[in-house]
Amino acid sequence: MTASKHFLGQSFFYKLLALLSWYFLPLFLCSLFELLNVCRVGFPNGRFQLTPKSFDGIEEYREGMTHLIIIHPLPSEKFIAACAGGKWIVTPEFVLDSLKHKVWLSEASYELNLTANLKTPAITNPVQKWREKVARGMVSGAFQGWVVCLYIEESDRRGMFERILKAGKAVVDPDNPGVTHVFTKDGKKISENHLRQIPHHSLSYIARHLFGSVSSSLNWSMNLDKPNHPKPCMQLEVMEDRSCKMEGESMDVQDNFLFFGFEEKLKDYIAKMELRKRKLLKVPELYDYYTPVFPTQVSAVEFSNVRSLLECGLFSQALEEVESSLQPGVFPPASILHACMQHALHGEAQPYFLSILSTTLNSILRNNPTWSSAGSVKYFIQILQCPQCKNGVWPLLQTSVRFCLASAATCHSLPSPASPELLCFHGNLQAFFLRVFQLELHAASSRRGGSRTSVLYRMFWNVWEKSTLSSRALQQLAELLVEAALWCLHSTQEWRMKLLATLQEILAVVVEYWAQEHSQLNSRLVDKGFQDLAEYIAILCQDLHPDVLKELVPALPCLRLRMLTADAIYRNICSRNGLLNHPEPLSLFKIVSSYLKALGQLCGRTPMHASSRGAERSISTSTDSQVSSIGERARVGGSGSGKENVPRGFHRVNPAGETLLHRACKRNQVETVLHILSLPGTDANVKDHAGWTPLHEACNHGSSECVAALLQHCPGLKLDSQVKGVSPLHDALLNQQTDIAKMLLRHAGSSLLQLHDDFGRTPLDLVSSSGLRMELQRCAQEADSALEVQCSEVRDLDFIETCSCLLSCLLLSYLLEHHIPSYEPPEPPLDLTPSLAQALVSLSPGTVASRWGDSGAVSLAEDLRTLMSMEQYVLQVSPALMHCQGPRTSVFVQLLKDLQSEGIALLNGQSEL
Repeated sequence: MTASKHFLGQSFFYKLLALLSWYFLPLFLCSLFELLNVCRVGFPNGRFQLTPKSFDGIEEYREGMTHLIIIHPLPSEKFIAACAGGKWIVTPEFVLDSLKHKVWLSEASYELNLTANLKTPAITNPVQKWREKVARGMVSGAFQGWVVCLYIEESDRRGMFERILKAGKAVVDPDNPGVTHVFTKDGKKISENHLRQIPHHSLSYIARHLFGSVSSSLNWSMNLDKPNHPKPCMQLEVMEDRSCKMEGESMDVQDNFLFFGFEEKLKDYIAKMELRKRKLLKVPELYDYYTPVFPTQVSAVEFSNVRSLLECGLFSQALEEVESSLQPGVFPPASILHACMQHALHGEAQPYFLSILSTTLNSILRNNPTWSSAGSVKYFIQILQCPQCKNGVWPLLQTSVRFCLASAATCHSLPSPASPELLCFHGNLQAFFLRVFQLELHAASSRRGGSRTSVLYRMFWNVWEKSTLSSRALQQLAELLVEAALWCLHSTQEWRMKLLATLQEILAVVVEYWAQEHSQLNSRLVDKGFQDLAEYIAILCQDLHPDVLKELVPALPCLRLRMLTADAIYRNICSRNGLLNHPEPLSLFKIVSSYLKALGQLCGRTPMHASSRGAERSISTSTDSQVSSIGERARVGGSGSGKENVPRGFHRVNPAGETLLHRACKRNQVETVLHILSLPGTDANVKDHAGWTPLHEACNHGSSECVAALLQHCPGLKLDSQVKGVSPLHDALLNQQTDIAKMLLRHAGSSLLQLHDDFGRTPLDLVSSSGLRMELQRCAQEADSALEVQCSEVRDLDFIETCSCLLSCLLLSYLLEHHIPSYEPPEPPLDLTPSLAQALVSLSPGTVASRWGDSGAVSLAEDLRTLMSMEQYVLQVSPALMHCQGPRTSVFVQLLKDLQSEGIALLNGQSEL
């Protein structure tokens, strides 16, 4: 078919179609289907087939079809067979728009996209992938080369799967000596000797092969548990073990729920909640105070007298003269303020002078706010820098904080010990920076100020870093925050707590400003930016004492950063203890199922000995000199690690993006690997340009000693990292490195066996020998047995208290960030009637995603389903957690119970939502 071919010109045809309305869409499509087949309208050799069955009444797939018209993906014979055969699968809009334009349009714009609502980027649409492969002659069908033996008792269902397999050009012949695939119920082995060595699969393997990683998001598979149906059909399979419903039986519920505006209600609710969140970022009273009325003409002010006073050493009198001359539009010379700032920083000033200098800075800002003009921004960037070094704005703030922390890492030497008056001035200076940033955020939120014409943006991002949240200055700010948290632990000094609170607020304002600047243009960029910064903070926190974590993470003011940081730290803790979490995006379901189960397993963790705890960063507050530089922990090969110990070429990457660690793992240079891992801040999960990690390279090249070193010395090693679906375990088995595969399985257990590559294959699918498969499964079971030990009591209370604190913080932050009603009724309220709640719970997860187009509404609907199903997750809480006497663990368990009560109230219509 070509887009240039026109419809036939029968006038009665157009008159008939003009009378049809959207209310009779099924009848319209059915009539159109018959007309197209009879008239071959612009389609001499083309055939349409419609689905679902209510449109054309035909259950079976027709081999001669060229196009399948479908509204959304269904677990039906026609849809799966058409995908396997590489046919065009388009939405009804293809026909309707073609009719409107009186010409067949290009199908590419209307092809069904299974990845449209996925949060994971760069996943190929399986429908398009198989169609293009068949069209280019790369394969004749998705199952080319398969010789299949089907062991299904029901003849109708066996016939259905035969047609699906044959549509993908598989050969279904149980007597063929070259059988490659055996399909049985649940994938269990059959007794025939000549077939025992052939890989056995359940029928859901067909969907995984066709749709790859997308199959998990569809949340349906072929189910044979209910035999003897009158007609062959496929069922939706609910992930949370809910009862399955037939496609025809659930259509009424789905229609009542999905097509009566609930998606629009959720979208409207989310939009109002986001607007309310943006209003909370504003400081209108303070903003109005700093918004002057500019005169039509600014009179010139002479500051020669001020310079004379400075030359005589009369700094206080000079500032009084400056203060009396200030008005909107007047900028005192930068040289005057530099001289005053230098006098203050070097500890020679009197308390009165320090006080009036802070007042003068605020008066200049009040008369010339930075959001009023680019000239004002340039002026403040000029005066807010170290008067001696003049390296920019960020070094002044960094030096001020480090001076208070009694750190030697300042841009130049400052007086020591610091006087209380000087420490107070530095506190006021840091508060001034925060005030400038808050006002610029308010201006940007109100659309009154320039987007990137601000002191904040110029301070934290240069032209090459604007597209990333993890700029160098922002990373250093995170390092200062972690160092200050360690410095303030157990301290009762008010000025220390004030400094920590100021740093927390500055970090929150800076990340919110960056997110606001980019969210309208690229929301995925913002999501990745927050995730990267959270991962960086998690690396900084890797060796912190639990007491520091329990104070640091909950105190992060930025809700999204707090949520993702708690998530990243908790995942690192799980990885360190041999527990792997699935890589799907963060959701309420993941928190209360996967993370909660992992917490129960961590209860059996053996308490650390005193010698082991010695490796954790000291929390003693006896002397400030004990506070280590956090930044050197995150910067590989930093000055604190000793440059003479850094291997040659450590900082370099080759054209493929490979680090020295990649190259050492390729060559099995275990001594070099151990040396690199001993350096502060080494990232063992670093990726080259293609995405391969050092562990991938070691598995691929058979470097067993390097694999052992990585497993032993890298507690945060990611064993589930995948490149096009290839995990390190896949890599090892693809290259016949069975010893390495056993090593990985003994370390992480059977969770590695659940990973699928882009072709839907698990690691065991790559093994032809049944003996080796059993041996690999046995290795995984050994690790599972050690991980699944259910303890009646918590073995390391301090550790579990930290984990419970992180999960409580994560759960509460997630509820607030995603606008999930919990303790307080939201404003505006969410309209969720009992019948709507029941309908939502009864649907499979994939149904909502397949019918709705807004990812935010889909995510909220799935979270509400999980909230109303909390009872089953609370019942699965480990007994050790339920009886734990730790206060933070008790709070977390009570939080789960409160959410269970809220979910039950939602179902019964008793909630105040």
